[in-house]
Parts: sequence; C-alpha cells; structure tokens
Amino acid sequence: MTDEIIALDLETTGLNPRTDSILEIGAVRIKNGRVEDTYAAFINIGKKIPEFIVGLTGITDEMAAGGLSLPEALEGFLDFAGETPVLGHNITFDYSFLKQNFANLGRNFDREGIDTLAIAKKFLPELPSRSLEALCLHYGIGQEKKHRAYEDAVSAYRLYECLGREFQSVSPAAFDPKPLFYQVKKENPITISQKRYLNDLIKYHRIESNVKIDTLTKSEASRMIDGIILQYGKIIRR
Repeated sequence: MTDEIIALDLETTGLNPRTDSILEIGAVRIKNGRVEDTYAAFINIGKKIPEFIVGLTGITDEMAAGGLSLPEALEGFLDFAGETPVLGHNITFDYSFLKQNFANLGRNFDREGIDTLAIAKKFLPELPSRSLEALCLHYGIGQEKKHRAYEDAVSAYRLYECLGREFQSVSPAAFDPKPLFYQVKKENPITISQKRYLNDLIKYHRIESNVKIDTLTKSEASRMIDGIILQYGKIIRR
C-alpha cells in the first residue's frame, strides 16, 4: 500500500474527454491512511448541463454557474496535487479528462495512478458488478452522496484499503502506482469566423444563451452552430 496518494474523482457532462466537459473536481490527499487535505471545485462550463447529468449528480446549472473557470480549477488542482500519484475507481477515465483539458490549455499532465476497478476485476471476478457503488456495498463502505466528486474520491480510497487488507499479501504489486496513459488530441480554439457567425445566429434567432463563446473549442463551436441551424434555420440575408 502506498504511503501518500491523491484520491480523485471527476463529474463530467459525458464520457468523451474531447467533446464533454468537467463539471466538478474532488480530490483528497491521504497520507498513511489519514486525510491530510482536500480540494473541491465546481466548474462554470458556460452552457446548460444535460438533464440526465443533473439527475445523476445533483449538480445544477446554478451550482456550476457559481464555479471556477476551467483554467482556474485545473491550476488549483495542480497546486493541490503536485506530483503525487492519483487513485480512483476507473482512474483512466478521470485521467483522460485531466490530460485532455490540460493539453487544450497547452499544459502537460503525466501521472502514475492506482485503479481500484482494475484491482477489483483481478481479485473479485465473481461479483456481478464491480461498480464503485456495488463494491462499497460489498465491503460495507458508507456513501453519503453517490456520483459527487469528493465523496466518490473518499469512497475509492476506502475501497482500496479494503481490497488491500484482503488481497495485498497475494499480489503486492497490484496495489502500487503505475504510469497512466491517454492519447491526447489537441483541440483548437474557436475561430474568429465561427465566433462571428455564432454571435450572428444567436442575435438573428433571438436565442437566450449563457454560453461563453470565447471558451469554446473549434469542434464545440461547430456542433453548436449545427444545432442552432437544425433547430432554428440559417440566417436569411435580404
């Protein structure tokens, strides 16, 4: 078992780090089994959160609107975590979002990590489900708020402890941090012509929007333009 780790969980608007957004970062610095410090941040994504995600996480548009900008939240997490390895349940998912979003800002983010899902798959193949919720139930780990970043990060570490007590003697290396990998695709920012056309579409169709257009990537802007045209139609020049 590692002496110091950052237990991490993200809540996002979807599953694709190239097209979806980080809504919440929850992280806990744990040293010798004790919580030393915490980091939690909502992120103002500048657009409406899908209803399914609101229902799943409880994170509303109002909560996100009061959050940090993405660069502020990522910088805060980096200051908090330093170079310490990260731990999470399906940590590759969380790492992929961090890696992609740091890359979009021109920053590198390389880490070692521990994946409690991979450990559970190795030692508990007979369980019908190895979701965080199912494994916490299996070990009697209480979860106050499911699908919220800070609480899920703490639960993942408690799961790591339970798995370690039962299986570390069988395979100590399974509980050590390992390099994490994700192939980044650099996302270009919105172009000047996209920004101009998007603003024209919103004004022409009198659409009420809280989207921060300047923060969109080129692909996000393209999808937003296509969506407006599909729903409202093109601008008709007279």
